[in-house]
Amino acid sequence: MKVRVLGAAAGGGFPQWNCNCRNCRGFREGTLNAKARTQSSICISSDGENWLLFNASPDIRAQLASFEPLQPARKLRDTGIAAILLMDAQIDHASGLLMLREGCPLDVYCTDPVFEDLSQGFPIFPMLNCPTWNGGFARQPVSPDAEAGFEIPSIRNLRIHAMVLSSKAPPYSPHRDNPVPGDNIGVFVEDLATGGTLFYAPGLGEVEPHLEPWMKRADCVLVDGTLWSDDEMIRQEVGVQLGSTMGHLPQSGPGGMIEVLQPLQARRKVLIHINNTNPILNEDSPERAELTRQGIEVAWDGMEIDL
Repeated sequence: MKVRVLGAAAGGGFPQWNCNCRNCRGFREGTLNAKARTQSSICISSDGENWLLFNASPDIRAQLASFEPLQPARKLRDTGIAAILLMDAQIDHASGLLMLREGCPLDVYCTDPVFEDLSQGFPIFPMLNCPTWNGGFARQPVSPDAEAGFEIPSIRNLRIHAMVLSSKAPPYSPHRDNPVPGDNIGVFVEDLATGGTLFYAPGLGEVEPHLEPWMKRADCVLVDGTLWSDDEMIRQEVGVQLGSTMGHLPQSGPGGMIEVLQPLQARRKVLIHINNTNPILNEDSPERAELTRQGIEVAWDGMEIDL
């Protein structure tokens, strides 16, 4: 299984266009040792030709341009994207579908709550479901029943197990304050040919007992790296909410992501969906050094993982 990180940042990217926090200012001034990052998305393939795209960020055009296998190569109008799987209905994970309208129809896999949100609160599916866009996106249902698993016909040898994550639906969702199973999912992907396995959860707010067996089985754990500390955005005066109330588990502190990842035997432990305020973006920071000591990597745009 080949994994390509298309975007490694949280919503707004890094540097964020309207932010003058220490990280964003330092990057613009050239005083911060850090890489720019677009908004979170990955793609995976078993053959290097047909790719499953996870989420469609607002930066999707730049991400496609940066990765040749997703570009047209086989016929006049073409893409290496064989299908799309949405982890949730957040704007920074779904609005890129609008940029792919010329490529319709494409199969888009998502849970019922995500489909509801993207049909009503943020109605991408109705907007693109017209003859002008060649019939829109063909929605394929995903059941967050981890044990069942499913395969995507256009992508060989990959079996996907979707599982419920405790998180919040988008602000425009009718169940924003009343979460339902399927608002946000994580996935365990296994390559049926090589045996390689990936656990992917960019919006992981709590490691519940049903997730632990899947994380322990994974060769690579690619998980939420949004914030270093729960009150990070408050202390930096760029927000008023704790990370935990937004559905993100911080890296530091008791029960944090570092503590969660420590006992896992995965070959690769990687953080993704990194907020622009997070000190781990600074490659010279003590926080980044601590991750290195723990054997934890920080995803960057263009990172490749072979499993």
